[in-house]
Amino acid sequence: MVWDWTKTLVLCAVIALTLRAFVMESYTIDGACMEPLLETGQRVFIFKIPRLLDRDPARGDIIVFRYPLDTSRDYIKRVIALPGETVAIRRGQVYINGQELDQSAWPVTVDLHRYPDYPEREVPEGHYFVLGDNRPESEDSRVWGFVPEDNVKGKAFLLYWPIWRLAWLG
Repeated sequence: MVWDWTKTLVLCAVIALTLRAFVMESYTIDGACMEPLLETGQRVFIFKIPRLLDRDPARGDIIVFRYPLDTSRDYIKRVIALPGETVAIRRGQVYINGQELDQSAWPVTVDLHRYPDYPEREVPEGHYFVLGDNRPESEDSRVWGFVPEDNVKGKAFLLYWPIWRLAWLG
């Protein structure tokens, strides 16, 4: 009987470790950069399989990535511009390849007094331009530049904590 329990526990541990290593992991929100959608202390699951299958993040995806200036830290932001595109910000509005980006599907907070313009730049191949939804409180690609695709850990797909806020993310 004890042997059966031991085998079951070992099997569960192997499955859990495999899932965490290759399929998904949890990320705890730390800071106001993604408010009002995601708040400090909330938890999301990130899906790693797209990275393993060589599926690149799409515009609008919320991704978790290793911070380019300190890869021991993870950040969460929304993908705004893709490799090879140009991005600019004028009077709080984002422009991709010279066209105004429709952000109406995202809960974006913009304070024009604290939201300086960003000159047009081309996103290098293998990189992404990311922004927090709470633009006045977010340190993002406007400050420290583009995110290398190798730094992307995965796409946030489920807000699971607190349980009463359970929601799919994109």
